[in-house]
Amino acid sequence: MGYKTRSMHCVLRCLCFMLLHLFSTAQDENIRSKSCRTAPCDLVFILDGSWSVEDVNFEIVKRWLVNITTSFNIGQKFTQVGVVQYSDDPVLQIPLGKFNSNKDLIKAMESIEYMGGNTRTGTAIKFATDKLFGLSERGPKGIARIAVVLTDGKSQDEVLKAAEAARKKGVILFAIGVGSETEAAELNDIANKPSSTYVFSVEDYKAISKIREVIRQKLCEETVCPTRIPVDSRDEKGFDILLHLNLAKKAKKTHGSFYGTKAYEVTSRVDLSETTRSLFPDGLPPSYVFVATLKYKGSVADEEWDLWRIQTPDEKPQMAVTLNGLDHTVMFTTTSETPSGTQTVVFSQQTLFDEKWHQLRLLVTEEDVTLYVDDLEIETLPLEPPVGIFINGKTQVGKYVTKETTVPFEIQKLRIYCDPEQNNRETACEIPGCSNSPDYTEPTQEPCACPPGPPGLPGMRVSHLHLSLSSIVHAVVYCEVHARLISCRFAVLLCIIQYGRTMLVPH
Repeated sequence: MGYKTRSMHCVLRCLCFMLLHLFSTAQDENIRSKSCRTAPCDLVFILDGSWSVEDVNFEIVKRWLVNITTSFNIGQKFTQVGVVQYSDDPVLQIPLGKFNSNKDLIKAMESIEYMGGNTRTGTAIKFATDKLFGLSERGPKGIARIAVVLTDGKSQDEVLKAAEAARKKGVILFAIGVGSETEAAELNDIANKPSSTYVFSVEDYKAISKIREVIRQKLCEETVCPTRIPVDSRDEKGFDILLHLNLAKKAKKTHGSFYGTKAYEVTSRVDLSETTRSLFPDGLPPSYVFVATLKYKGSVADEEWDLWRIQTPDEKPQMAVTLNGLDHTVMFTTTSETPSGTQTVVFSQQTLFDEKWHQLRLLVTEEDVTLYVDDLEIETLPLEPPVGIFINGKTQVGKYVTKETTVPFEIQKLRIYCDPEQNNRETACEIPGCSNSPDYTEPTQEPCACPPGPPGLPGMRVSHLHLSLSSIVHAVVYCEVHARLISCRFAVLLCIIQYGRTMLVPH
């Protein structure tokens, strides 16, 4: 009996432990904010350790590695980092996923010793694909798999086949060329497409610190922005919010800013709400572009409402773009480390409230936010560094401030682009009056739906049409004196022919 009692107590303790663990995990999910820092990712650095690099420059590379990786939480649920150094042969310096803390990872990076030797980049890429990504405990489970190749010279073996094999296994490749000995064509062979996104070149090793934030942003885009939005001739990483909200099935289609363009008429009966976890499962990147093309009329132009907002679990706004028709302002709210958890900046803007189609664009960075209206830059305001967002609340579109009531308005576009450079490519040419594109052609206007006017006077029959010879003479003289145009002369010739025909018709 005593043995059975002890066994039962043991089982109960195990069950209690498991329940406590599950509860803690659930609580952890509730309090954890999501951002690039917390997004899961397998990240491998492939470093050129050939003779051309030299000891001093390799130390610079190591410091650069440390600065990049401190931007991410390290661990089984977060980012796992591996490092390969190569010359004649690749050497595994840090196995992928070996360290579960930033402190231990940094210590291991600082202890890497420079090798020296020749440059065989293709062999190193194949090694990383097979021995690091191929043996990762997490495997290809939808987690971003990224390799960053840093080299200062031309490879002494083929890189294209190795890079293509890596891409077939889901590895995203960045290529960084240092100095004048690197070849642009080879860097393009290594990296994913487009090269403008995945290839970087700097003049020397001291200059790699200049691209640290850019690389960090690009790594974030790969982890938190898995979807792509078709834009002109390229696809941009980002979030098409109208598509995610399934607006096509919730709202009535209507004419957009131009005849032939599609928009949606949102009424108070439409609820544009979705769980943030389904829209932004890993949060937002540190920099992004928010774009909306919209129109609203009547009393809405005098109201205060959130065009877009992300709420915390207790329904408090942690991010929002708010239009205030009372004082004609645009407010941008985002997260912060302050006790309130948020920060808000206010832009003064008159144009948006004239009941016409407009494009509102916000370029958001960690330092500031810039408002654009119809391609015109309005103002840049400073921001404190933001933090991650809670993803277990709701994301909503078109809601009155502090209310769940939907605002009646028309919306044509609502997107977030993860690449801040898209701000330079985005134009407001979907609305009338665009002048930002040199090859822009004004879209077709909507056909007139006006009622027909009164009928005109009846015309004369051709058989009774008489053209005077003197009129033709006057026309010829006019063309000769004023226009001397071929078209004018051709018209006179037709008149003469017609005159000859009328002479043959019996009257």
